[in-house]
Amino acid sequence: MPLQPARVKYRKMHRGNRAGLAYRGSTVAFGEYGLMALERCWMDSKQLEAARVAISREMKRNGKLWIRVFPQKSFTKKPLETRMGKGKAPVEGWVAVVRPANILFEVDGVPESVARNCLRLAAAKLPIKTKFVSRHQRAA
Repeated sequence: MPLQPARVKYRKMHRGNRAGLAYRGSTVAFGEYGLMALERCWMDSKQLEAARVAISREMKRNGKLWIRVFPQKSFTKKPLETRMGKGKAPVEGWVAVVRPANILFEVDGVPESVARNCLRLAAAKLPIKTKFVSRHQRAA
């Protein structure tokens, strides 16, 4: 089952604002290595799940993984060939609003080479450019 909030009754949201940089969630806080977003997007729960599976398979269940973003924003979609009006469409899925500098995933308990490879595989599943970051590297 894809990630989504526990309580989802009456959850039709506005589109919101994706501008600006991420200030919260922009440092490696839990693990040793992280995957940082360089672009902005709405990241689908299916994309996050695919990346999570790729990381955990490559780590061979060693180490620990943190997912730092959560798809808590609903988006709606009208059926094809429907006329305008007649209210807001039903909820289609769930997305996480990702801004540049957001840390998406963190790993710990594995060597840097393994962590780099895990996060490279995860980045291939995501729709945006990302970069590998370490807890102790100087902020550039």
